[in-house]
Amino acid sequence: MDVVLRPIEATDDDVLFELMRDPESVRTAAFTARDPDDREAFDAHRARIRARTDVTECAVVHGGRLVGSIACFVVEGDTEITYWIDRAVWGQGIASRALALFLDLVPTRPLHASAASDNAGSLKVLGRAGFVVVGTGTGYANARGAEIGETFLRLD
Repeated sequence: MDVVLRPIEATDDDVLFELMRDPESVRTAAFTARDPDDREAFDAHRARIRARTDVTECAVVHGGRLVGSIACFVVEGDTEITYWIDRAVWGQGIASRALALFLDLVPTRPLHASAASDNAGSLKVLGRAGFVVVGTGTGYANARGAEIGETFLRLD
């Protein structure tokens, strides 16, 4: 499969912004920015990410086209992983391949992840990579304007 990871460049922000505001993707991810259409907030968020030294992030490229991003960052001492893949390529194994490549790149363990409990696709990708469910809870999902189920996972 033709999936590669590369450093994210500032010129990628336009594509990433568009990917991260797709309504169906936003609803599925659930735990998103308050307003996915707010470009100013997106740019401020990207600037904060670039300034952090505890973030490892990569662009996900498939067939020579930027189709998403994957990153890990530290929250309250735990390293968490996140990814976003263009809905146009869901179901093609791209998220699974990107995650496998990223796990080879980042030796930190344990890694933590979370997903909306009804986000079967993301939970499947994480499970295939060896993440195991360590708990569930509820959290406020901006994309749905409500508290929803959240599943927490860890890779040792």
